Amino acid sequence: MLLTFDQVSLGGDQSHRLANATGEISDRGITALVGPSGAGKSTLLRLANRLEVPDSGTVQFRGHDINTLDPLVLRRRVAMVFQRPTPFPGSVMENLCVGDPELNETQAVTLLERVGLAADLLARDALLLSGGEAQRVCLARALATNPEVVLMDEPTSSLDPAARTDLEKLARSLANSGIPIVWVTHDLAQMQRIADYVLVMIDGAIAHSANATDLEANSSLPVRDFLAGKKL
Repeated sequence: MLLTFDQVSLGGDQSHRLANATGEISDRGITALVGPSGAGKSTLLRLANRLEVPDSGTVQFRGHDINTLDPLVLRRRVAMVFQRPTPFPGSVMENLCVGDPELNETQAVTLLERVGLAADLLARDALLLSGGEAQRVCLARALATNPEVVLMDEPTSSLDPAARTDLEKLARSLANSGIPIVWVTHDLAQMQRIADYVLVMIDGAIAHSANATDLEANSSLPVRDFLAGKKL
């Protein structure tokens, strides 16, 4: 398995609580992490590359407790793209070099092409990009580290429909190329479009996990209510 959560709890604000969350994330395809607002989806994602540390329980990456791994090394292996684009001041080329300081122009162009952007963006001010362009540059910056997985925390929430569709297609392309994606969303229609596997979070716990095609089979009543669009 790619990621394993074993009895993971994290206190604090109610909207960021986890309560004995236990489950696994596959090492292939796109896993959608879904659930009501405040269920702990983003918190679980942040635990996976040590932006948060659990109060109890363990998080494992490829069988290794992440608390035993160097955080900087881990974050290069477990890349993350946030809800809102986070370009740094400077050119697009300078942003990509944050991911790989030894990156040359040819490699940078390849990264841009990989995320569907033109080579002439390299010299552009990253802070002046459109929302969709900025999010793609952030993804290219993450890919510059040659990650083993990309975590995406509601990456399309601030994008227009066209840019959202483009990013979903890009995630599918990356998954098909062998880079697993873990995608947090509260949008059930998006889950249905992109997910190979689904983890449903309810009240800070992983309430159900399944292949996307088998999601409703044997799921609990709260999970069925969530999937039916009922407010929990």
